[in-house]
Amino acid sequence: MSQAKVFYDRDADLSPLQNRTVAVIGYGSQGHAHALNLKDSGVRVLVGLREGSKTAAKVKSDGLKVMPPGEAAEAADVVVLLTQDDVQRQLYEEHIGPKMKTGNALVAAHGFNIVFGQIKPDPGLDVFMIAPKSPGHIMRRQFVEGRGVPALLAIHQDATGKCKELALAYGKGVGCTRAGIIETTFQEETETDLFGEQVILCGGVSELIRASFDTLVEAGYQPEIAYFEVLHELKLIVDLIYEGGIGGMRYSVSDTAQYGDVTRGRRVIDDNVRRTMKEILAEIQSGRFAREWIQENLAGRPVFNALTKSDARHPIEEVGKRLRAMMSWIERPQG
Repeated sequence: MSQAKVFYDRDADLSPLQNRTVAVIGYGSQGHAHALNLKDSGVRVLVGLREGSKTAAKVKSDGLKVMPPGEAAEAADVVVLLTQDDVQRQLYEEHIGPKMKTGNALVAAHGFNIVFGQIKPDPGLDVFMIAPKSPGHIMRRQFVEGRGVPALLAIHQDATGKCKELALAYGKGVGCTRAGIIETTFQEETETDLFGEQVILCGGVSELIRASFDTLVEAGYQPEIAYFEVLHELKLIVDLIYEGGIGGMRYSVSDTAQYGDVTRGRRVIDDNVRRTMKEILAEIQSGRFAREWIQENLAGRPVFNALTKSDARHPIEEVGKRLRAMMSWIERPQG
């Protein structure tokens, strides 16, 4: 297994961004972190938001200029698309693409729309990705504290012959070279990102939690006890894995827990589950999932909305809401 190429502060400098303007389109979790980190690095930054956006006041209070997306793209040399995947195609086709000039750069934080052909950049543009492996608020906090979060770098189009240098400058500007930037491809980032979301980080974990909860409650155990055992304590284990990997977690738990881990885990995640994982990966690689998600959005999200509504009614949600109210130290999500 070959070792990935990693770039650090010493491998990058900000000069490719000097005398250039960066337009960050969107000011959500990632958008605000990219924009403010770049600003603090001395880069000229403006923010593109749709007319009437309630976020505009926040942008202005943070000391940044806000403009409609098309005007921002026209005024910039580097355009960073940091809105939701499902709105990027229309945004690019109607407002961004027509305003970009040969030699400009288009930046992504996720490769979905490029890989699956929803955005087809003009061949005269540099196109690269800097994908921080962190939520935006953590990325921003780490930067302010003098640290950074890791990121991925990929080049889709090198129209100028200097796209990689610009990408590394951007990565340094947002603070990611402080931790390390790993080189990849748009396809690898997109396919592994979707796979992770579906089989473990979101889909797999959510369903495993609900199935575990249902199993205990159906066996006659109190829902509150089930909630603590299969959901609340999950954070403790994830934190141990985050800090020391699976081996570090096993070192920290009891021998009883570790024995249950090594002997029962393979029964839960059996050959059938592994076959399903391979099927899901094949759906991602073939573009089947992307086509399904694109059509789902075009149809008004009927399946997405129905399943989300159904899951919100699961008993674990009501039990959890009640129990979390007992724990005042838990930070509540904003919005």
